[in-house]
Amino acid sequence: MSGPTPNPYEALADGGGGTHGDPDDPYEGGLRGFGLRSDYDEPAYEDRMPYLRAVRRRRRSRFSRTVKLGIACCALLAFLGIGDRWAALYAEGKAAEKVQDSLHLHARPEVHINGFPFLTQVARGRLDQVEVAIPDVPAGRVSVAQVSGTVDDVKIIGDAPSSVRGAVLGRMKGDVLLDFDDLDRELGTSQVKFTPAGKRTVLAAGELPVAGSEVKVHARARVERTGDHGVGTTVDDMRLVVPKMFSFTPGTGKQAGLRLSRPLAERIQHDREKARALFGVRSIAKRFGMTPERARQVRHSDRQLHRVTGSPRFTDKVMRLNLLDVVVQHPQLLKKMGIDPALIEALKKIEEPKLADKLALHLKLPKMPGDVRLRGVSVAKEGIRAELTGVNVPFGKAATNEGK
Repeated sequence: MSGPTPNPYEALADGGGGTHGDPDDPYEGGLRGFGLRSDYDEPAYEDRMPYLRAVRRRRRSRFSRTVKLGIACCALLAFLGIGDRWAALYAEGKAAEKVQDSLHLHARPEVHINGFPFLTQVARGRLDQVEVAIPDVPAGRVSVAQVSGTVDDVKIIGDAPSSVRGAVLGRMKGDVLLDFDDLDRELGTSQVKFTPAGKRTVLAAGELPVAGSEVKVHARARVERTGDHGVGTTVDDMRLVVPKMFSFTPGTGKQAGLRLSRPLAERIQHDREKARALFGVRSIAKRFGMTPERARQVRHSDRQLHRVTGSPRFTDKVMRLNLLDVVVQHPQLLKKMGIDPALIEALKKIEEPKLADKLALHLKLPKMPGDVRLRGVSVAKEGIRAELTGVNVPFGKAATNEGK
């Protein structure tokens, strides 16, 4: 028979069955079996404290130096950036002065130098790209509202940014705008107003004093490039209109002549005296397809007259009649219709070329050194636009040297 079963708790109390140590010390037995350390073991830990503190101090010191170095670098970069931007702004101002002096401009242009950093571009004597906007450029009879564009590869003449004497514009591409509002204002003496009417067409409208009456002038003008430096218009389809009375088209073409307006044609339709005066002219009656006998019947019979004038197409027929040759031979007909014969005589004396010149538009860019040209021309909502290109265009001192 086997002996009694050992109690496991006794072995635990003995520190795992060992017999070493002081049995009266509770930490020498079961507690040390759990790997617990007594407070009396602290001297070994305290011996390591100076080393740990030193490690922490070194780490804090390295972190502090890193932060300070980062702040210093950021401050230096900010200072360099501000200095670079200041130098660029100063150079932009100097460049604007040179452009204004070279082109004899009334207003100072806007110059913006692209690319960063600016000082490295200065060091090699070339700017990558410059944007320029030049307002109010004199161009003959009128002025160009704005010339804007970009210039690539600008060679600097002089010591930038303080003493820029000139520059050579490598490649220039821009846009020329001739604003309709500016045209209306600058051509106000002839009271001409321009409006878009297509990709290459503008409508010109104005007023002229003729024989004591204000006559409205309408014309269609085709916009085209004149040479490499100018833009002009070719005026055609001109009409002079006396409101509610008639329109007069000068010239000898198919559309030339004098035609009554709809309000006057309608008054003739409803006024028997005016209608009788109209059919009293044999050539007019003939254009209505009437024989002399039929015309006599219409003039003397209210019923026959009403039959002719009551036709829905009567007003349109009257408006299509060219009465210029008729009114010359029958001035009394004008008086019957309420038209002053002196007004017709004054209109006949207006020469078409002179009238076209009043409505025509011609502008020419100022003479510039280098290869600067106008390219495509088109009509936009706000005005007439033309593409501007240039290669190796000198400005300032460079332009003076080229002239020599």
